[in-house]
Amino acid sequence: MDKKRKRDLLLLAGLLLLAGALFLFLRPGEEGSWAVVTADGKEAGRYPLAEDRQVTIGAADYNVLEIKDGAAAVVEANCGDHTCIRTGQISREGEAIVCLPHRLVVRIEGGDEPLFDADAG
Repeated sequence: MDKKRKRDLLLLAGLLLLAGALFLFLRPGEEGSWAVVTADGKEAGRYPLAEDRQVTIGAADYNVLEIKDGAAAVVEANCGDHTCIRTGQISREGEAIVCLPHRLVVRIEGGDEPLFDADAG
């Protein structure tokens, strides 16, 4: 093997090692317990990931949140770009789905129970 090819292989191995290390350190947290929905900056709902369900958020401007098999995903929306749908499923603490046109955020949080009652107002 010539020197140039050997250097290229060493460089490739180093880059793969660096990519693996970045993945381990920058990935979101542990498996989450709650899908927390915020609409217009206010908490609109908090749903356990352990219970499968579908929730429609909004009326004229709506998103359909599906919680299934411990993960949450927006499966339907009437926004223009559907970025929220293309985000796919989320299940780890710190992950989020954002729908900018509807000012909606779904984020995953950990913990066994919420620290407060979202309906208390």
